[in-house]
Amino acid sequence: MDPRTTSRRTFLGLAMGVPLVAALASCGSDGPSSTPGSTGGAGAGAGGGSGASYWSLTGQPGEGIRQATVDRFNKANSSTPIKLTLFQNDAYKTKIKTAIGAGQSPTIIWGWGGGTLRTYAEANQVEDLTSWFAENPKVKGRLFPSSFGAGTVDKKIYAMPCETVQPIVLYYNKKVLDKVGVAPPKSWGDIMAMVPKLNAAGIAPFSLGGQSRWTNMMWLEFLFDRIGGPEVFQAVFDGQKDAWSNPDAITALTKMQDLIKADGFIKGFSSITADSNADQALLYTGKAAMMLHGSWTYGSMSADGGDFVSSGSLGYMNFPPVEGGKGDPSDTVGNPGQYLSISAKASDAEKETAKKFFATAILDDAEVKSWIDTGSIPIVNGSDAKIAGSKDADWLKFLYGVASGAKVFAQSWDQALSPTAAETLLDNISKLFQLSVTPQQFADNLNAVIGK
Repeated sequence: MDPRTTSRRTFLGLAMGVPLVAALASCGSDGPSSTPGSTGGAGAGAGGGSGASYWSLTGQPGEGIRQATVDRFNKANSSTPIKLTLFQNDAYKTKIKTAIGAGQSPTIIWGWGGGTLRTYAEANQVEDLTSWFAENPKVKGRLFPSSFGAGTVDKKIYAMPCETVQPIVLYYNKKVLDKVGVAPPKSWGDIMAMVPKLNAAGIAPFSLGGQSRWTNMMWLEFLFDRIGGPEVFQAVFDGQKDAWSNPDAITALTKMQDLIKADGFIKGFSSITADSNADQALLYTGKAAMMLHGSWTYGSMSADGGDFVSSGSLGYMNFPPVEGGKGDPSDTVGNPGQYLSISAKASDAEKETAKKFFATAILDDAEVKSWIDTGSIPIVNGSDAKIAGSKDADWLKFLYGVASGAKVFAQSWDQALSPTAAETLLDNISKLFQLSVTPQQFADNLNAVIGK
């Protein structure tokens, strides 16, 4: 990885002191999607016309909210409509990179910022929005300041922060834990101690959609932080030689495999996909006791899990500390926001339509309310004032507390790193979880792509 990847914006700077005026999301914005869908043609950004094309993700509740925002804009701007096309999470990651590389991207590019955005910016494939934000201070000023970190490359803004802040959360089924007679874990030692008790009761300790790979990554993100502090991955992010061989990193990798060897996860986890939401179903049907996943899953579990959420059976907490660890247990990981870029190949008219969409439609009052109604907090200053009265008030207060209390809100690794390093990372995480590489082999394989 190029040491300039973070340039003067360090990884830790992504969310130092997150004052949750807009909180809460491998890895993904609304995370894994469930069914492919499309509303309108894809349309290359360089095409004619004064409207604009927009690619984003399927999967509720985000899909419906994005569509409603586009519909409101189109109603008010019938001569310059936005055409929205939706893709499943993993398919989108491949398709958007291919389209951008071929000069056939949509006008508006939905993404996660970080390393992938850097590659687009350095190849002059996306617009520099720095001056536009300077000319539109009200647009920038209403958004959560920390959300701009992952949309910034070399002090220039290349993406409009949007949607919600999405930390990774440790969920648990209260009824299952009560039945087995174990309490929510307060430490890594508690996690390891409860695994055999849950297995003896015929309940998987943790649900995991391991085939998706980025779901596995969330475990390592927390273990690295809790054991060695954020500096461990910061060294990787900064491109320091052999950073993955840090003793604290090896310890984290070893503890990860200890949990796997102890049957800490649902049997067959490596064949379960997060896109299907099967991992969530295992939690709310009581087949698994706990699940580490993005905050976006709260909305889908509320919608699909019967009375699991409404009855108060769902518990949630930040990831616990590891005994002897150097990390701050208030830290979190995940997505500081989602991001919209404008294709540099788009026509001037399309770019103007996109900017008007950013200024007048993205995170308007109706969209803010919609995100809150689905159990998320949008990245808009003052959003916390709208929590009162929500049916999900307790959950929203929890998210607000996690984000506002986190000294470091680290971006998901596969988005923070360059695409080349991220793919090697995900491939080796899969092997680590399948026990086909040792912790040291994992570190050696990842050290080989530092600087690439």
